[in-house]
Amino acid sequence: MGTNGSTMLEPLRQGLPPLDPSAVSSAASCALPARYEAVGSARQFTRKTLVSWELDDRFDDIALVVSELVTNALRHALPGDTHPEVHCVVGEDAPVRLHMMRWTSRLVCAVRDPSDDGPVAREAGDAIDDFASESGRGLFLVDSFSDGWGWHPLAGALSGKVVWALFQLA
Repeated sequence: MGTNGSTMLEPLRQGLPPLDPSAVSSAASCALPARYEAVGSARQFTRKTLVSWELDDRFDDIALVVSELVTNALRHALPGDTHPEVHCVVGEDAPVRLHMMRWTSRLVCAVRDPSDDGPVAREAGDAIDDFASESGRGLFLVDSFSDGWGWHPLAGALSGKVVWALFQLA
């Protein structure tokens, strides 16, 4: 777990709504192993971070969105030969990383993964009609519970992408 969000902001700069990267008041990140248990770890990290930022009243919505973003990264963005139940890399080499950045009136949760493919959201009707299916509803939920979301390919030596969700703070 680190607290430096500056390296995360560079590839996000063009993909985020207008925000001044130098005005970030707080940032935190954690590496997540390529196992589905990582979703629980991401939720715990989210709770701890929000409590430390005195934003724990927003936990439910933000944790739901974080869970969906991490699940999508694990399910769709890992290489085909990586089986999420057995492959585990930690630290800087972890395939999935959760970043949280706070501005005065906004919070961004971003999940970095190694895939260059952009996320594909189902139409709202498809998600409702196929409600019994877990697959494909994640981005519909992200869109419903956040104030905006998007994605941006990583630049430079990093391959992959970042999928982010924005929350307005009171």
